[in-house]
Amino acid sequence: MAQKTVTVPKIACGHCVATIEGALADHAGVDSYSVDQASKQVTVEWTEPATDWDHIAQHLADVGYPPEGA
Repeated sequence: MAQKTVTVPKIACGHCVATIEGALADHAGVDSYSVDQASKQVTVEWTEPATDWDHIAQHLADVGYPPEGA
């Protein structure tokens, strides 16, 4: 299992958190996640080879919340 914590600058409200959580919940291979609105950080745990960080980061960008430095 792999894990990464990233900053997502566009997190501004509860709707943002819900959108990110929904996107991660639907992403195959993602085992767990947490989204912190106050710190604008997202932590994701996933199983390889079911997915990898590049696919997760792209999925977040596709829903409008690209991780910083991804």
